[in-house]
Amino acid sequence: MKKIFKKIITLISLATMLLVSSCGWPGLSSGSKDTIRVASLSTTESMIMSEIIMELISHETNYHTEIVNNLGSNQLVHAALMRNNADIAAENFTGDELIATLNHKPISNRTKANRTVKRLYKQRFDQTWFPTYGFANTYNMLVTQEMAKKYNLHNISDLKKIAPNINIGADNIWINRPDDGYPAFSRAYGFTFKRVYPMQVGLVYSAVAAGKMSAVLGYSTDGRIKSYNLKILPDNKHFFPPYDTSMVVNNSLLRKHPELKPLLHRLDGKISLSQMQTMNYEVDNNLREPADVAQEFLQKHNYFRGEK
Repeated sequence: MKKIFKKIITLISLATMLLVSSCGWPGLSSGSKDTIRVASLSTTESMIMSEIIMELISHETNYHTEIVNNLGSNQLVHAALMRNNADIAAENFTGDELIATLNHKPISNRTKANRTVKRLYKQRFDQTWFPTYGFANTYNMLVTQEMAKKYNLHNISDLKKIAPNINIGADNIWINRPDDGYPAFSRAYGFTFKRVYPMQVGLVYSAVAAGKMSAVLGYSTDGRIKSYNLKILPDNKHFFPPYDTSMVVNNSLLRKHPELKPLLHRLDGKISLSQMQTMNYEVDNNLREPADVAQEFLQKHNYFRGEK
């Protein structure tokens, strides 16, 4: 009886090993060397983009993927790649990386900015800065539709006539940045607000919608712009640097798995501002999971194999 029992255990063990080697095992993959790690910020958008990258790789290859999640800043994402704790950064913004990571002066020309970050990331960090996904997550000044109608606001310059009497909310990091923050903004536009309140960027949309702030500085792709029906005031003086959104990949990964490069390039220029805002809206407003929104987007576009 004991011999029969041992044979059964042996057969189960062999079957399990074969299953793991052929199909992979959750959390273990088909070997840690084949696990592709995607670094994500804690923002809705970054989580969606991480899931899009993971789903694309998982669907088109046998590699296991995982997210290095909830990193609080682009600096932490960059550190994760540099320390080999992650392989891919899902979202990087030209304007941010020029100033914060590369210690470079702002570049207002979009083509020059993208060319500069691509060159410097390769030289300094041995990383590939991919072409933009097709959208820019740019700073935007936002007001309610009622506010815009009342004061005839069509662009940022139109705020000058009411700026001394209104309070605005903005990201604390932006308020204090010397090159593209509030001090430089005030010089470029020639006015200051009554008071600028530092806020978490996720709270600015509800604050302006509720009338707690007259205007706020938000991000162009945020789904809550649509949720609250806010009006974007265009940056008519072109003050804000370009914030084209791209992925960044450690070249060590691309050398090891060169087939990933053309696969990841499928996302070049494939996501518009409107599409990204809609995906953010689905998560923030309709409370859908980022993974579901990402999978639906890729399925709709046939994983960008060439034809929809």
